[in-house]
Amino acid sequence: MTTSFTRWAASVATACLLSACAATAFDVGRTETVLPLNWAWVDGAKVEYVTTDVSDPAMAVALGVNYVPRLKDALGGPGQKSLVERVYMFPAGEQINVFQSAPRPTGGKNADAGYSPLWRAVGVQWLKPEAQRELKSEEAILRAADLGEVRLDVTQVVVNCPITRSIDKRALRGVR
Repeated sequence: MTTSFTRWAASVATACLLSACAATAFDVGRTETVLPLNWAWVDGAKVEYVTTDVSDPAMAVALGVNYVPRLKDALGGPGQKSLVERVYMFPAGEQINVFQSAPRPTGGKNADAGYSPLWRAVGVQWLKPEAQRELKSEEAILRAADLGEVRLDVTQVVVNCPITRSIDKRALRGVR
């Protein structure tokens, strides 16, 4: 009985010490994390998203997000399925990004099996400034590329940008 009591007391003491450490290291009263909200186009509709991680160190610093080199593993290799979709980014800042897909509907009943919050960055550069306009879908971007109006630079950069409010305008629970 003394041995089991000693083990129990040691367990309680350890738990108290660990919870004391946790209480000083974290604000246990917090119930949310605030991240910058971004907007992108998907099939002509605006969606909201957050960026949390990126596989490129310079881009991670510039965006203020986690640098995660292993995200590149999501690209797959020969004979492997890729886990990423494409995000079309405009490095000169002409417009907001364009995503290839979005959850439909937002949340746990998403039926779009192609949607992934992991995106391969594709740079879009205007070659004909006189043709410049806002492109609101992947289809419009690919058409502009076919017409020689833009150049697409497919990169090895992977970003984690979950969509928090999709085309249906419904937000994930907890998103204001």
